[in-house]
Amino acid sequence: MNSAAERAELWVGAAVLAVAGSFLAWSSAGSGFAAQLSGGYELRAAFPNVDGIEVGTDVRVAGVRVGRVAAVELNPQTYFAEARLRIPDSIRLPSDSAALIQSDGLLGGSYIELQPGGAPENLEPGDEIEDVQGAVSLISLMMKFVDSQASEDGNE
Repeated sequence: MNSAAERAELWVGAAVLAVAGSFLAWSSAGSGFAAQLSGGYELRAAFPNVDGIEVGTDVRVAGVRVGRVAAVELNPQTYFAEARLRIPDSIRLPSDSAALIQSDGLLGGSYIELQPGGAPENLEPGDEIEDVQGAVSLISLMMKFVDSQASEDGNE
């Protein structure tokens, strides 16, 4: 009887591991993680402000996720934040493309939107995207609005 109980435990354990393994494969395929491991190339972009951007943040083209942020580092000479973007080999961007930090709404997270240009040459692996727009702080925009309203009220 002890042997039958051990076999039953072994089969249940194997079934749990199989289900966990299939769930892991399904979730990594849906997140693009498998595509990142299988290749792609990196592009660089230096932003004055990368508020809300970190490793793993989405990189999108036309709203469709095409990659992830592989690293974010401060350049000590320029004091710009340099982001390395991992893009699949199947997507080639023109050399005059732009990188903008966008927000998913007032309470949503941020992502990097790539806007393809029209140049005949493409960016090569390791190239830098020159046309960038950093993150816009909603708090600083609200403070500017409040300051402008206060100065208008003071001038009347």
